[in-house]
Amino acid sequence: MEGTADVRDVHRFDTAALERYLRERIGGFEGPLTVRQFRGGQSNPTYYLAAGGREYVLRRKPPGKLLPSAHAVDREYRVLEALSRQGFPVATPRHYCADESVIGTPFYLMDFVEGRVFWEPGMPASSAAMVHSACMPFGRGM
Repeated sequence: MEGTADVRDVHRFDTAALERYLRERIGGFEGPLTVRQFRGGQSNPTYYLAAGGREYVLRRKPPGKLLPSAHAVDREYRVLEALSRQGFPVATPRHYCADESVIGTPFYLMDFVEGRVFWEPGMPASSAAMVHSACMPFGRGM
């Protein structure tokens, strides 16, 4: 998968435990599970998962001691779920897990959606029109 790399040592987790957990909770989830980590500076580690011909994205809190309100993947999941229910074009949220015993931190799973990824916030390789369209959520007037 373009834009991914092997999972960084500091962000590794038990993929067999994750696979067992997801098989029990995600309809149609079948292994074997492949896990890659997205490159880039996301504050929450983000992973590409492939299993049984399906693709997913997993976002989790980083390991270590954190402020209680930091890296709120539970809030991300709730916002994504609310947007999805209202018909906004977002990746379908699949599951939120607060149980740290599964992979070490809370996480959520959503469908993988092919699209543009802007690796640099200033978008230096993009035209002014492209920057404008990327910054206008869901078209003009919103």
